[in-house]
Amino acid sequence: MGLIWEKSFIEFLIITVVLGGGAASMAGHELALGWRPYWKLIWFMLLLGLAVRFTHFALVQGTLVAGLVPLAGPVKLPLPPKYYFVDTLVLLALASLSYRLTRVRQMVTQYPWLFRRDGWLWWVQR
Repeated sequence: MGLIWEKSFIEFLIITVVLGGGAASMAGHELALGWRPYWKLIWFMLLLGLAVRFTHFALVQGTLVAGLVPLAGPVKLPLPPKYYFVDTLVLLALASLSYRLTRVRQMVTQYPWLFRRDGWLWWVQR
């Protein structure tokens, strides 16, 4: 059991980074193309994080959102949804990168008289 992955690194890599990250990257790109605000990206990544957690649960018997801590008695307390937060942060990072790269490209190609590229993630006024 790792700090950021639940069962194995390969499962985390395939399900969260490749499958979920690909969907997050496409979502970030499309939200930027539609000139949508950044807060919508955060909302969609929270939902996509639930979908990725469900995929872990369905395919590799991971925890859905929270595990249970067995106590001495019959009561079990839920753990905080650590792996959901990790998955969602990875998705948010990949979606944000895609969103920003697309937005920079939009600004410098649609308004070349106003802006020029200043590296991969920034633009500046001319």
